[in-house]
Amino acid sequence: MHQYISEFSAHVGKTITAKGWIYNIRKSKTNLFFELRDGSGFCQVVVSAEKVGEAAFAQAEQLTIESAAAFVGTLIADERQKGGFEIQADSFEIYQIAENYPLAQREKDLGISFLQDKRHLWLRKERQWAIMRVRNQIIMGIHDFFQAKGFVQMDAPLFTGNSCEGTTDLFETDFFGKPAYLSQSGQLYGEAMAMAQGKIYTFGPTFRSEKSDTPRHLAEFWMIEPEMAFYENEDNMELMEQFIKSVIGRVLERCQTELKALERDLSKLETVVNRPFAKVLYTDAVKILRGELEVEGKNALKIQQADLENIQRLIQEKTAEIATREAAVKSGTLKKGEKAFYEGKIISLQGELVDLNEKLQNIPKWIESAKNFQYGEDLGSSDETVLTRTFDAPVMVYNWPASVKSFYMKELKGTDLVKNVDLLAPEGYGEIIGGSERETDINVLLRKMKEHNLTEAELEWYLDLRRFGSVPHSGFGLGLERLVRWTCNLPHVRETIPFPRRYGRLFP
Repeated sequence: MHQYISEFSAHVGKTITAKGWIYNIRKSKTNLFFELRDGSGFCQVVVSAEKVGEAAFAQAEQLTIESAAAFVGTLIADERQKGGFEIQADSFEIYQIAENYPLAQREKDLGISFLQDKRHLWLRKERQWAIMRVRNQIIMGIHDFFQAKGFVQMDAPLFTGNSCEGTTDLFETDFFGKPAYLSQSGQLYGEAMAMAQGKIYTFGPTFRSEKSDTPRHLAEFWMIEPEMAFYENEDNMELMEQFIKSVIGRVLERCQTELKALERDLSKLETVVNRPFAKVLYTDAVKILRGELEVEGKNALKIQQADLENIQRLIQEKTAEIATREAAVKSGTLKKGEKAFYEGKIISLQGELVDLNEKLQNIPKWIESAKNFQYGEDLGSSDETVLTRTFDAPVMVYNWPASVKSFYMKELKGTDLVKNVDLLAPEGYGEIIGGSERETDINVLLRKMKEHNLTEAELEWYLDLRRFGSVPHSGFGLGLERLVRWTCNLPHVRETIPFPRRYGRLFP
């Protein structure tokens, strides 16, 4: 029997057995310092020649990065070490000596293309380990939230005979000689299930064949889609807010180690939990973007201009710091440890400069786009960034023009609007939830289906939901990977799922 690192707090001062893989190695003449990972956490193991003997010490010196071993020794608490513990080994057993590990360097030094090719190994890096554990807590939090509120989990089919949203971004396949498509949403089926169970949610993979290679797009991703009978859009929006606050609160409570490894600014997530979400009509969102409407004295365009000036200042400061540190390295006066620290800091600063220069190029474009935003347009990613920056908290934009939304959304009588809502995450992460009240008037649905070039015969079953016991009902869809990306503050969605499938990427 061995002990997992996550259980170490109950075994301080005792002799334990830890099994895992060597994540990092430091050496001296008489001591080996191994950073061990076992899937549940990270811990330092010290192998001393004095304790284990010269022969065993020589054997331990053969261990390489990602070698697998078991260590028996005394567990001590040490806050200076990663994980807060250290094992002083008395003995060890080697399971396998790893070959030359191709990912021994830091992630930022390896290049994203290489890391994607080695995704099966990249998952072992501490940063990826942390992301996957946050993802796990988000998934469990989703189930706990809906189950506690009396929702029934149900499953929508992955093979469908038609598009849910009238788009052409579908993967076509052969279904026993007939064309079928991989589902882009289980929502229509969710409506049928809600008419049977009252409140349901589906949680499964969905597919989009968009040839989009952006930080927000995957070809295969996971969707959470609750559907509620007797809910109007106002009820829908209230549930969304409760849902996001609950899930983010759970991550803050249970993932402190992982969030620290990701260097996540916790204050940003705490704001989500503690502050009411802004609710903004689409018509007002247009005015805010143009700078025509202020929010508590804040003007969207002026905020962007101030951000631009701040970025210019930061670029100057970091450029100067890099020059100073480079001069110190070249001077030859630094000790070995100091030199390594300075070189690491230079690399870090250079990475920050890349991000800052990208924003320096983007913000003027964002300002121009916002100033010229036209009523009736969909929000682009830059527009979402400008809007959420004005609030610095999640924003719900509701009641959009019907022309840019799906056929099944409830029309707002006497207007060109529908009763829907998009939830926009702050910090530039944009839309993570889209939802609406569903249209209950069968004649309106028939008209909208025709406008969207949908075949009535293929959706006859969906129309039946309006013929037999139709009631007001609402629902929404959350893209899991977008939520993980925002929660972890990741630059790209490809890190949010174990093996991403996206445009141009099918292996490994």
